[in-house]
Amino acid sequence: MAKAKFKTRLNLGYGAIYQRKTKQGKIRWYLDYNGADGKRVQKVVGNAQTKEEAVIALQTDVFKAFSKEFNVKGQQKRPTFVDFADQYLDDYAKVNKATRSWKSDEYYLRAMKAYFGESCLDEITSQDVERYKAFRLSQGVRKSTVNRCLSILRKMLNLGAEWGRLEKGRIPKIRLYPEKDNLQERILAPDEEERLIKECSSELRPIVLMALNTGMRLGEILSQQWVNVDLENHAIRIPKTKSGRIRIVNINAILSSVLQTLKSTNGSSPLLFPNPKTGLALKSVRTAFKAACRRAEIKGLRFHDLRHTFASRLVRMGVDLITVKEILGHSSVTTTERYTHTLQEQKQRAVDLLAGAESGKNAASLLHICDTERRVKKAGSLSHSNQIN
Repeated sequence: MAKAKFKTRLNLGYGAIYQRKTKQGKIRWYLDYNGADGKRVQKVVGNAQTKEEAVIALQTDVFKAFSKEFNVKGQQKRPTFVDFADQYLDDYAKVNKATRSWKSDEYYLRAMKAYFGESCLDEITSQDVERYKAFRLSQGVRKSTVNRCLSILRKMLNLGAEWGRLEKGRIPKIRLYPEKDNLQERILAPDEEERLIKECSSELRPIVLMALNTGMRLGEILSQQWVNVDLENHAIRIPKTKSGRIRIVNINAILSSVLQTLKSTNGSSPLLFPNPKTGLALKSVRTAFKAACRRAEIKGLRFHDLRHTFASRLVRMGVDLITVKEILGHSSVTTTERYTHTLQEQKQRAVDLLAGAESGKNAASLLHICDTERRVKKAGSLSHSNQIN
């Protein structure tokens, strides 16, 4: 910008304002003050038309510089946990996560809102977090569920710092519970599977068989449509997954036969498993599944354990973890590694091969030889000692 032929200046102690006229004859107001780093700042105030507006602009800039230098907070209201939890859902979770995922966050946040309530976000300490963990466990909540809440809390606090609502130094340390050693998974035994399938109702049986032969989650099964089933190429497309990504699951001979039979009976509906009363997708099979387990005399089995059974059987059969990960739709192989405990039987069988009949004889012979050599050496040592004496 070209300098004008005249310049007016008003010193206010904490800074100054002055005017300049451009070659086009337009008058502009400028600010002159020292910034937070002590360096001189000269800048134009584009929207200032009067001296009073220029003074207000100067006061605002100087206050910001002062606040930054001396770590003074402005008049912005400190966010409470409840308020920021809503901001987290609206401005982050709903924008960046799949519907199912952010709804899970919303569910977990209800309990956290009830606990932290109107506490300011920057008042939450590591001790508060530990107390929250102890409180949830006292309610009978599983450690894995508490971890889901803690993960959301950690993300919220990091976003608070990123959005300028919380100082990074005020973020408490959050320790999650180890889960790998505390997993309580129920694997269905072959004889139990036979009894369960036999006791399932005609409506439940194909759902159970689908879970046992694909490892699909119950929600993925109940919402599945025929348009996603390719019997010719032996594949099922899952458009709505937990991770939000499309997944393809292959169909084996058992499931192919089940689906062909099912299509001949339910083919008129776009859904594989429509509710016979409403025609909409089934929401749950909990009652029917519990009844089948009771008739089959199977205890402690959840429907989700059918997915665990499927994965464990693949690992036992020697399928590599990367392939199992892709079939199950895990985002990380770390999650799939939970099924490596099923390799213990294979490891035991492997070392047992060394204890076969011939190996056992050889080991016994070797022990006999070693024992004989030890006795001979001991006798020779005593004889030598007697000769010296």
